[in-house]
Amino acid sequence: MNILEQIVADKYKEVALKKSMIPVEVYSKMPLFEVDRRSLKAALMAADSTGIIAEFKRKSPSKGIINGHADVAQVTTAYSQYAAGISVLTDEPYFGGSNDDLMLARETVSTPLLRKDFIIDEYQLYEARSIGADVILLIAACLSKQQVKQLAQAAKSLQLQVLLEVHNEEELEHICDEVDMIGVNNRNLKTFEVNINTSLKLINKMPGDKPAVAESGISDADTIATLRHAGFRGFLIGENFMKHTNPAIAFADFINKLQAKIVT
Repeated sequence: MNILEQIVADKYKEVALKKSMIPVEVYSKMPLFEVDRRSLKAALMAADSTGIIAEFKRKSPSKGIINGHADVAQVTTAYSQYAAGISVLTDEPYFGGSNDDLMLARETVSTPLLRKDFIIDEYQLYEARSIGADVILLIAACLSKQQVKQLAQAAKSLQLQVLLEVHNEEELEHICDEVDMIGVNNRNLKTFEVNINTSLKLINKMPGDKPAVAESGISDADTIATLRHAGFRGFLIGENFMKHTNPAIAFADFINKLQAKIVT
């Protein structure tokens, strides 16, 4: 069993336990369930958008602890000044996140928020809306084509946008009408090796009406320029900021370099 299979197996157990403790109806009565949703797709397509989806995460299975002391409100406030969207990890066992992190981010910023987790059940969609998420992630590597369509349809009924993550050409078959954006993860989830060419190889085989988002392995402005030229509208970056003692400063420095690159 590889790490992705282990994470998904544990997620099924986690969701089953939550279902036994918290009826789904409870989520629909939470205050954030009724707040207006924000469009990440529109933010990525805006003419002046940086396209950056800045991520808040404390650890990962491949890197261990990345930044165990970062303040959610401080970091997401800094991100919100220039980011098109903000990704917040809510998985606790493997990424050190929580629903509280996303809820605090929602109270802090008005930027579209992506709930980054391993979605395998409609129950999690109600949970996502109740904590203030605008977008949910569906990972093709751990879902069937039918599951993607069913979960995407359910997400749309809850006014949640859908970012579908793929890793290879075969997973492009998971794309359906209900998907809003397509992310290409340059990290092989079985070996954890990162190769930016994964994005460059797949972009021309993806539908042009759904913004393409490159994920993982983006650490400099030149890489964004290459990806943007290839047709990508979004760039999900997390570790590059979070590995610094002060992610807010690291993000500001990156934006300065990116803007200088655009000017020149």
